[in-house]
Order: sequence, then structure tokens, then C-alpha cells
Amino acid sequence: MSKPDDGPRIHNWAGNVTFTPTTLHRPTTVQQVQDVVAACSRIHALGTGHSFSKVADSPGALVSVAGLPRVIDVDSAGSTVTVSAGVRWGELAPVVHEAGFAVHTMGSLPHISVAGSIATGTHGSGDRNGCLATAVTGLQIVRPSGELRELSLGDVDLAGSVVALGGLGVVTRATLRLVPAYDVSQVVYDRLPWDRALEHLEPIMASAMSVSLFTTWRGAGFEQVWVKRRDGDGPVDLAWTGAVLADGPRHPVPGVSPEHCTQQGGVPGPWFDRVPHFRLEFNPSSGAELQTEYLVPRGHGVEALLALDSIRDRIAPVLQIAEIRTVAADDLWLSPSQGRDSLALHFTWIADTAAVAPVVEEVERALAPFGARPHWGKVFGTGPAAVAALYPRMADFRRLLEREDPNGRMRNALIDAYVRTED
Repeated sequence: MSKPDDGPRIHNWAGNVTFTPTTLHRPTTVQQVQDVVAACSRIHALGTGHSFSKVADSPGALVSVAGLPRVIDVDSAGSTVTVSAGVRWGELAPVVHEAGFAVHTMGSLPHISVAGSIATGTHGSGDRNGCLATAVTGLQIVRPSGELRELSLGDVDLAGSVVALGGLGVVTRATLRLVPAYDVSQVVYDRLPWDRALEHLEPIMASAMSVSLFTTWRGAGFEQVWVKRRDGDGPVDLAWTGAVLADGPRHPVPGVSPEHCTQQGGVPGPWFDRVPHFRLEFNPSSGAELQTEYLVPRGHGVEALLALDSIRDRIAPVLQIAEIRTVAADDLWLSPSQGRDSLALHFTWIADTAAVAPVVEEVERALAPFGARPHWGKVFGTGPAAVAALYPRMADFRRLLEREDPNGRMRNALIDAYVRTED
């Protein structure tokens, strides 16, 4: 068994969450993961720590999979890649690209781990792009008993085990579906008028592979529109909306240097150098921020934006930037996009919990009529009963959790609150 660190104090990337496990295990083999899990009465997996909630916390031990042997095994015949859980998307992408393949999308940050992002339903952007977890065709997972399980397409438990908040075991490997490699060009527009954006929201968001609208909620519209066009798709020109092409590279947060951002200006390049907003070789920020995100059915997108506009005077003083993007529906039980095409409303706040928390409450009240699902890895305060009611497969997940972890070994405070098992 790997030697644990006793009583470590670990902070997430933003510093707003302090993990206080009894021990932190750093196994270097899958067998060691099995031994650690089997020996601990309470344990949970820890990824790269980019979540802003306590989704990865544990009242007992934590186990990091970052030390497992690095595996990136491309199966060209099957168009899949099997990857060790701790590998980051930015590390995976060049290897896949070299083999002539790509993943269907990436998140804004290539710094996050494969397993952690899958477990929380983290996503990229695009009308036809599902969240990162929709690429999963198989999992190798250490169940709470210490048993090593292999799940694959056709397994009845797979749809419930992918976005599982770490509650069903420690994922050690994932197999992902690949697509042929492609190039992307990225352009930024400035000053999209508010009325034009709302009147034509659907065609704007559908105009390219990935479209993001950015606003500080201080002006009369969206300060920036980031458009990522896949090579071979038709041309994109949003001049008809009143937006104007940027005269140079941009960072989403006004006044911040764009040196950490991916190539703009319409220069084509490999998918992994354009689809994320930020470059792997740089930290996109100091982490001095809080993040919140809600996903609403795409058909309620305009109504949701109008509801937020009605409280802009509360949002703007504590906001760094808000991003609006789309995500395609999926069938993963706890995915925030389960069963519905979604508009994602993302907020990057200042690093002041006391100032931000009451504004988050107001945002949640404004979005509640539209069935807003909070991102599991972000700051949110929506109550457990309200969240559970938003997931048609929650009861199925509870039964799966009870079957696989009847003693609650993998559960933590978030899972106990939001995925309540029957007493």
C-alpha cells in the first residue's frame, strides 16, 4: 500500500475550499488504489483541484490518481483512446492529434484532469457538442469494496457511473471515443448589441462549432464574442449583428493581457490549440476568483438572460466576467445537460465569498423558474430537494449508489446532501 500523508491541509486551485482529510494517499499502481480503498472506511478521489465546490472532499481519506503510470493508448482501428485518470486534457490532446485523431470538444482549461472533469459533467461549448463525459465508452473503476471493475458500452451501469461525483469509486482509466483530427480558426468580435443578441440568440450560437458570449453586465451588450470555426465548415461573419471584429487578441476579462489565451485572428491551427480558451503552458489566472454556473434548457435561454439582466446592478459589482455558451443534450444520469440541449450561464466572480454569496442566491432565484441546474463543481446554494427534482434519473442513481456503496464509504457531505440514499 502507498504511504499516506497524515492530516494534510490541501486547498483547491482557487483557495476557497480547504480539504482536511485524515490522510492523503498517492498510489502509484492500480493495485495500490485497490488496497487503499479496501482499507479505508471513508475515502474519496481527488483530481487537479479545479472545482470550486466540495465535490471532492472527504470526511476520511483522499486518494490522488496523479501518480498512476501515464497511459495514453490510441486504438486507431476502434477510434478510441484509453487514458489514465490523472492525465490532463492538454497532455492527452497532442498524443491523440499525432495519431490523426481528436476529441469532440475540450473545456476552456486544458489543465483539468480527464477523470475529474468527467465526474462533474464539465463541458466545452457548441450546439452539437455534448459535455466531455459523452466521449466515454468505458471506465476502469475501483469500486468501494476495492474490487476492480471494467464498464463498457452496453453495460447498464455505464450511464450512471460516468458523471458520478466520485460516489461510485475511484476511476483509474477511461476510454474515450475519438473523431478525425481537424483544424480550427478562432476570431473575436467586440460589442455585440444586447437587443440583437437576444433577437438572434439561436443563429448566433449555432453559427460555428463553438461560440461564447462574454459580458461584465455593466454595459448594454456583450463585450466580446469568441467564435471557433471548424475547418471545412462554412464561413462565419457576425457583422450583421452589429458586432465588429476585434483589432487584436483579447482576454475574456477586460484589461487582462491575452498572452495566456489561445491563438485568435482567424489563423487556422490544430483543434487542441484553439478549442480551449487558454494555453496549457500558462496558468490562466492566479486562481483569485470564484465560479458559478447554471445550465437551463436552450428554449428558455432568452428568458433566463432577461431575468439576469433585471438584477445586473447586483451582479456587476462582484463580477469579473460572465460567459454564455451552449451544450448538447446527453443521457448521463447526473449530467447537468441530461435530457436537454442547454444554455450554460457561467460567472467568474471576485474572490470574496461574503460579497459573492448573496448575489449567487439572487441569481438562483432569478433562474429557478427555468429549471437551472447548477454545475456540480462550482459554487452554488440551490437546495438539495430542488436540485434532485431537476434530474429525472436521480432515483436510479440513488439505487446504484446504494447497491455499490451500501456503507457510504465514498460519500461526502455534498453527496449526502444532494444524492440522499434511503435511510
